[in-house]
Amino acid sequence: MEKGKGVMGGGRRWAVDMTDNSTSPCSRDDDSTVSRQKKEAESTWKTQKAWEVAQAPLKNLLMMGFMMWMAGSTVHLFSIGITFSALWQPISALQGVGKVFEPYKDSKVDLLGPKLLFVALNLGGLALGVWKLNTLGLLPTHASDWVSSLPPAQEVEYSGGGIPLY
Repeated sequence: MEKGKGVMGGGRRWAVDMTDNSTSPCSRDDDSTVSRQKKEAESTWKTQKAWEVAQAPLKNLLMMGFMMWMAGSTVHLFSIGITFSALWQPISALQGVGKVFEPYKDSKVDLLGPKLLFVALNLGGLALGVWKLNTLGLLPTHASDWVSSLPPAQEVEYSGGGIPLY
């Protein structure tokens, strides 16, 4: 084999063809169309991701509701911890609404709907926590909770069934 010859026996081993076989020259309009399509695709992606972030508190709300149900209605350490966690998470999420949606901010992306859904779901979580506080009897809902000279409210609870034992 001669020096400088390739395996196939002809000239160079590697060659690059620099001729352009296209029939129409590349125009500026094609570049702007491609860039416009990329911007539209990016804005639709940002919109979809913003809606996904806005729906994330729903999963937390369902999980927290199940945990509260499992904790029961008696006052003990576990139920109080779950309840205050259910109150703290929505409050901290509502304080950081701007930071949560910051990556999706764009002139073409409308974030009002996702933000409203995010706030509504977190307010629902907050309402769930307040309801659990009321269920545990930790909310001052009667006048006797505020004034010590008043008698406490009568419990409206009745238990029945079974066999009476005399």
